[in-house]
Amino acid sequence: MYINDGQRHVVKLLTFRRGEVRKVGLFKNGRILDLPEAYKAVFNTEEAPDFLYDMRRLIALGEPALEIVKKLDERARGPFYKPEEIKWEPPVPNPEKILCVAVNYREHGAETGIEPPDKPYFFPKFPNALVGHEGYVVKHRVVQKLDWEVELVVVMGRPGKYIEPERALDYVFGYTVGLDMSMRDWQNPDEKTARQYGKNWIWGKTMDTAAPVGPYIATRDEVPDPNRLGLRLWVNGQLEQEGNTSQLIFNIQQLIYWASQGITLRPGDLIFTGTPPGVGWAKGKFLKGGDIVEAEVESIGRLRAYIIEE
Repeated sequence: MYINDGQRHVVKLLTFRRGEVRKVGLFKNGRILDLPEAYKAVFNTEEAPDFLYDMRRLIALGEPALEIVKKLDERARGPFYKPEEIKWEPPVPNPEKILCVAVNYREHGAETGIEPPDKPYFFPKFPNALVGHEGYVVKHRVVQKLDWEVELVVVMGRPGKYIEPERALDYVFGYTVGLDMSMRDWQNPDEKTARQYGKNWIWGKTMDTAAPVGPYIATRDEVPDPNRLGLRLWVNGQLEQEGNTSQLIFNIQQLIYWASQGITLRPGDLIFTGTPPGVGWAKGKFLKGGDIVEAEVESIGRLRAYIIEE
């Protein structure tokens, strides 16, 4: 967090495209500041640093990069774009790792008939699944039961391994909103296969476009307590999910601790933290082409995705 004109200034960073160029932007007063072009104007130069074109690089640089963003926010006069004038990309388009945790809200476990684990149970998503705000989620022709899950997503800011819970938030860059789109008919195989091999996490969770993330990253200091944030999800304007991260079985610090056991977490890695009750699987309701899904996390933002048929 930094102070601007005596007011608390919210830092929300995004990745976007104008034409073929991918850039980092600052979401400010409902508009997007083009940070590379702002840098050129403010510092009277023909080139901008590479971290203004690569969010993962910006995150890895940490405070020095954020100081540049601060100066641009204070001094730049543009260019600004309206949200409809850009293509929203996933805030971190190229994370090394995407880790998701299963059954991290007791009520979600109850609605799906799954007993919560004794320690976090992680499964991966791959970068092929990433989609930005206002993007399209494909209901693949082999999928019959496409489901929704709103989640708070942690964006890691520093490399770390065996991170102790009391220091875990020091390793966080910020937070964003995620949709864990789930192919339930693929995730839950027949009884014999499930008994021998368990759930099918790959096809069930990480088909193309199965991980919308965005719209932007709220930096860590803008979210004083990630364990007290409301979550909501709507399908075609109807509220389907509502919960609060205070109901997490394993809180954010514990998730980072467990995720870093034997695995080095790196800047830009994403951790999906679990979903509250209200998923379609428990209601016998699934998504179809033409549906609009909106996922919101308090103090961070609202992510919108459009379902299309393959």
